[in-house]
Amino acid sequence: MCQHNCMATDVHTDAPHLVSVGYEGRTVAELIDSLRTHRVRVLVDVRLTPLSRKKGLSKTALSQALEDAGIRYVHYRHLGNPKDNREKFRQGSTASRQRYREILNAGPAADALRHVSELLDYGVVALLCFERDHSQCHRGVVADVLREQRDLVLVDA
Repeated sequence: MCQHNCMATDVHTDAPHLVSVGYEGRTVAELIDSLRTHRVRVLVDVRLTPLSRKKGLSKTALSQALEDAGIRYVHYRHLGNPKDNREKFRQGSTASRQRYREILNAGPAADALRHVSELLDYGVVALLCFERDHSQCHRGVVADVLREQRDLVLVDA
């Protein structure tokens, strides 16, 4: 199974494709080019607060740019990592990662995960957050939980 820096077009499988992408160090145009390369149909923004200091990467501007590119935008704030959990998460705390997993398995976050899983039945889905490195971001845990729930190919873009 392809997990890191491979292209969806390089993988020969019927399993759904989930792309994990961070916009750190990218422009909107570069982000959209990467999404197109991987044939993403829906981008799921997993930021708690979809704001950015980088031009074009806040929710309204990003959703419009994606729509113009033919990519659907969905924001699930319930998949965001709570502010009080982020610092220890970035430091690699096992307890912090476990806390975030528990959040994902209950209430609105679990509902959001179910919807993301459903979206995978209709084409390539991307998870978006800031950090370029998938392993340093909470979207990596989101991807892991989805992989535990169903067969899918994970692409780190």
